[in-house]
Amino acid sequence: MSNATSASRLLASVSVLPVVVLQDATHAVPLAQTLLRAGIDAMEITLRSDAALSAIEAVAMEVPQMLVGAGTVLDIAQMRTVQAAGARFAVSPGASEELLSAACMPYIPGAATASECMAAQRAGYTLVKFFPAEAIGGIAALRALSGPMPNLRFCATGGINAANASAYLALSNVACVGGSWFVPEDHIATGDLRSIGRLAKQAAVLGRA
Repeated sequence: MSNATSASRLLASVSVLPVVVLQDATHAVPLAQTLLRAGIDAMEITLRSDAALSAIEAVAMEVPQMLVGAGTVLDIAQMRTVQAAGARFAVSPGASEELLSAACMPYIPGAATASECMAAQRAGYTLVKFFPAEAIGGIAALRALSGPMPNLRFCATGGINAANASAYLALSNVACVGGSWFVPEDHIATGDLRSIGRLAKQAAVLGRA
């Protein structure tokens, strides 16, 4: 299985993907355990903080039931680094020619235009990140893309929340949605796992529906 197609298989049962920003790596394991208890077994930890790599490594080692991935991966060097830390998939906000052709692990490239979607398809990808979803046309844009590219599936992120997640998931070409509405950074920082657990259970229900 190539890295162009393996992400879609790896995440085949994932419908709601938490996009997590961690400023303190010690929060990673309790958060992962809370998400698992809520019924969510995959998470994307973004490379937007100095704590991200340590957080990925901690989850990979201590919570093996959690499918942990790395977000905001911008080049192959970063991809190799997150793979070494234990990430099982990588996600980018966009996609470079280097990443599309030389991905060394299951990878979800980002796409915001039809041309970018076509480039990902030519490289063999069947699942792409549609980002920033709400800002680039949202549901209407995804419906329009389904006609010329019926075999391409999307993980929609960017502006997804509890109010619109179900509408995205109802689209035939949307495999999953990603967002931080149920893993707010301020709740993580204060250790409010009870609230995160409640929000995550609601998100899991949206995904199952």
